[in-house]
Amino acid sequence: MLNGLEASAALAALEWQYEMGVDEAISETPINRYEQPQALPKMGASSNIKAVAMPKALPVQESAPEVARLMAARCNDLDALRNAIGVFDHCALKKGARNLVFGDGNPAARVMIIGEAPGRDEDLQGLPFVGRAGQLLDKMFAAIGLSRRGETPEDALYITNVMPWRPPQNRDPSHDEIAMMMPFLERHIALVKPDILVLMGNTACSAVLGKKGITRLRGHWTEAFGKPVLPMFHPAALLRDGLKKRDAWADLLALKSKLDG
Repeated sequence: MLNGLEASAALAALEWQYEMGVDEAISETPINRYEQPQALPKMGASSNIKAVAMPKALPVQESAPEVARLMAARCNDLDALRNAIGVFDHCALKKGARNLVFGDGNPAARVMIIGEAPGRDEDLQGLPFVGRAGQLLDKMFAAIGLSRRGETPEDALYITNVMPWRPPQNRDPSHDEIAMMMPFLERHIALVKPDILVLMGNTACSAVLGKKGITRLRGHWTEAFGKPVLPMFHPAALLRDGLKKRDAWADLLALKSKLDG
């Protein structure tokens, strides 16, 4: 028994809190974060320690992207990049996620799909696009002869996300969270070397293009990282609004034409 709860009941309660977005334990004793710290004793004239001006530490949200850039630059293959992301501790989303969601598919693929962030199913399995939206994505691209299980660059897909960890309650990742993970995404693209990038949804467009408004952006070819880029509706949006499937089909045909051309 755990404070009147059986182990199974306690585990169920913990699972419920996780699904509700709880990602940090709170102390039972209140903490006054406005309390002034005690002043350090002044060093006397006889002290042998010389005062040294210490550099001012950057806030985490400002220093984290630079740390990520240095770590990503040292990665020469996908395994090294995955390991680097796994030990990167500046993003708070990592604390509440069960698994790192890195990528799936054939790294030799001509087409690289970039999604937004993992959902519940992706967090459980550690793979991108495996829930209902992922099943629809597989059907969509299969219709033009592309698959994450394709064995050749011409019929294969490689899939990743802007964020490798699930945000609580599937909320959109913040600007700071995206900024600190962008160096890893840039290196991911450089290592895979796709011919074409497909951006699924607003978060991917915001991260890669610095623009939002997927209804306006979708279907219009642009460029990023020296590669052709096609924004598309996220499959989850198609599940919510079936009328968008016509636009998605037009975008898939445009992608196929680009590949054939």
